[in-house]
Parts: sequence; C-alpha cells; structure tokens
Amino acid sequence: MDSLFGLSGKRILVIGGGQGMGEATATLLAKLGCGIAVLDLECERAEKVAQKLRATGGAAYSIAADVTDEMATERAIDRAEREFGPLDGMVSVVGMAGWGTLLELSAETWDGDHRRNLRYFFFAAREIARRLIERKTQGTIVAVASVDGLRSAPNHAAYGAAKAGLINLVKTMATEWAEAGIRVNCIAPGGIVTPRIPLGSRAREREGMARVPMKRRGEVDDIAKAAAFFLSDLSPYVTGQTLAVDGGYTAAGGFSDKSAAPAQGTIGLAPPPAA
Repeated sequence: MDSLFGLSGKRILVIGGGQGMGEATATLLAKLGCGIAVLDLECERAEKVAQKLRATGGAAYSIAADVTDEMATERAIDRAEREFGPLDGMVSVVGMAGWGTLLELSAETWDGDHRRNLRYFFFAAREIARRLIERKTQGTIVAVASVDGLRSAPNHAAYGAAKAGLINLVKTMATEWAEAGIRVNCIAPGGIVTPRIPLGSRAREREGMARVPMKRRGEVDDIAKAAAFFLSDLSPYVTGQTLAVDGGYTAAGGFSDKSAAPAQGTIGLAPPPAA
C-alpha cells in the first residue's frame, strides 16, 4: 500500500488541520506514512490532533497561526521546517462565508471573504513553492475550494467569487510551477458534515439533499481521500485540476436556492471583521 501511494516519509503541512476536513486529512495522510505539521488558528486544537497522530505511531508537529496574516503564515512555515524538517507539500482546508444579499454586501465583508478564502492561500502556497524551488525538490499543493466557486452563490456572493478565484489561481500556479515539479490541484466540496455545519433535522436534510443525486451529505473522510489522491503517486500527471466532491450535485446542474447555506464549513480561521 505504501508503494502504491508513495507518501511514506513525506512531510505535509495541513492548514486548518485542527478539526473537520483538515483533521480527517491529517489523520489519513499519517496512516499513509506522512509526517504531518498540523497548523490551526487554535493551539489546543492543533496539538490535540498532533498528539492523536503521535499516539498511533505517526510523526506530527503542531503550530498555531492566523493564516490570514501574511507574516504569521511565513513564520509558521519557517517554524515547521526548522522544527519538523523540509516540507514536501501542503493541504489547505480554510474557508468562511459572510452572509447577505448583494445589495447588503459591504466592502468589509467582501474584503474579509477574499482574505480568508483566497488571499491567504496565495501567500501560503507561494511560500511553500519558493522553498521547494530553492531546494530543487518536487512537491504537491492542494487547495480546498467549494462548489460555490463553480456555480452561483446567492446570499454569499463574496465567498463564491473568492472560491472561483481560488480555483483559477490553482490553475495558474500549476502552470507556472509545473517545470519545477510542483503539482497544484483543488478540491471543491459540496455539502459536507463538519463541526461547523452538523446534520440538521431529517426533514431539513431531505430538503437540502433533494438535488444531490447520491441523496446524502458528504463526510470529512471524502475530502481527505481526495486530498490523498492529489498528493500521492496515483496522480503523477494531474495538475491544475478541480475535483468536485459533491455526490453528483454539480453534474446534476446544482440549483440557486436563496435560502441555502454555503456548501462548505469554516475551519481554522480568525473571526471575520466586524461590518
């Protein structure tokens, strides 16, 4: 199995690794032989996951940082490499949506959603790529966007626009860094059960899943498995791609339900600025 995935001994930074999709991703990658640097906004969350991974024989290191701060992100990556060793890749599971109609959308909400869904990833991925290129080492980077970046996002337009920008940024990174041996890909989750967005009542779940062909919400492990695929030797010729992990939602055409909440939960972020 280790030879199939080719991940044994790789050191991977998981941003937003303290809970939900990030924790599931860190856990699966550790099982596949990766050393994991768990970065989260909250020190306690990051260390709890790192302790769990170490208890099962994995190599893990915890870091606390607000990744919406460019300098804090650079310091966190520097610390990870100094204490844990050179990183081979990164998975970022961070996102948060402001809520309101376009006519209600303030400049502060617009800027906040772009800072915590798009801007931070540019700085984090660039820092990882710069270090890989300086070492002449191949590597892999995985972003987690949302199906809201592939379709309309009523009542959370800034979030949808930022996730669409993230999907496009991944394509550009993949193109510019391909010759250096760095692959960059993206996951677009649909409705995923996370600590921030747990299961609702049966009636609400049935209503919400009416347009999802598989008739269920996704699990955090579904995202972890997609991340492992992109990081592993199972996808050596795949870069610049976005994989919708959504139970067939986008294949069926999706829908524009103005009462629907954003598809993806919130992981590893500071609270949004006050409007």
